[in-house]
Amino acid sequence: MGYDKENARKEDCMRPLYDCALFQGLPEADLHAALRFFAAQERACPRGALLKAAPAPLHAFGLVLDGRVRVSMTDIDGREMLLSQVGAGQTFGEALCYLQSGTPIIISAASDASILWLRCEGLRRPPQTELEALLQQRFTAMLARRTLQMNDRIQILSRAGIREKLMAFFTECARDAGSSAFDIPFDRAGMAAYLGVDRSALSRMLSQLQAQGVLRYRKNHFELLGGG
Repeated sequence: MGYDKENARKEDCMRPLYDCALFQGLPEADLHAALRFFAAQERACPRGALLKAAPAPLHAFGLVLDGRVRVSMTDIDGREMLLSQVGAGQTFGEALCYLQSGTPIIISAASDASILWLRCEGLRRPPQTELEALLQQRFTAMLARRTLQMNDRIQILSRAGIREKLMAFFTECARDAGSSAFDIPFDRAGMAAYLGVDRSALSRMLSQLQAQGVLRYRKNHFELLGGG
């Protein structure tokens, strides 16, 4: 009786869905109806698989069930600009899918990944049920949050030096985590690409900040100490 391995496996499979803002708190019957509304299809993607090339449009947006997805673009000098790295329970490509226009965005699997692809057609028609109205409201809220995240990114990139970019980035990470200690979703190369700085210079600055008592870190775990 009670909780068994099958229930545990089912809960693990469902967790990324309920971590997504679109589906949080939905009863199971409504969740299945919501997946039908988005014509959801799960696909396995090996590491390095190209999920969207530039400048192709995106016909469905993705919810990462397992693994990581990399969203980037190339600047006019041919350098990669990392826009985001998306993990389990997070989505990517919502605006690209809804607008259905070609963009220079490149999306690829940063690791072996399982992606739930969700289509936007139902969002473009008047809602037929209360659930459809709720899903449209939640999708709009997701787009609004994405706009705020892009504004945060602009604030970081507008800083003049590596130290200033790092401190702006870490301040936002601490704010989002609600703690001075937090993990970031990047390795050093990814962090350098995200901040638009040289990797070696980034590593030197991190070492300086730690020596000055401004922060403490190990791999991708950081803690702001308030020194310096």
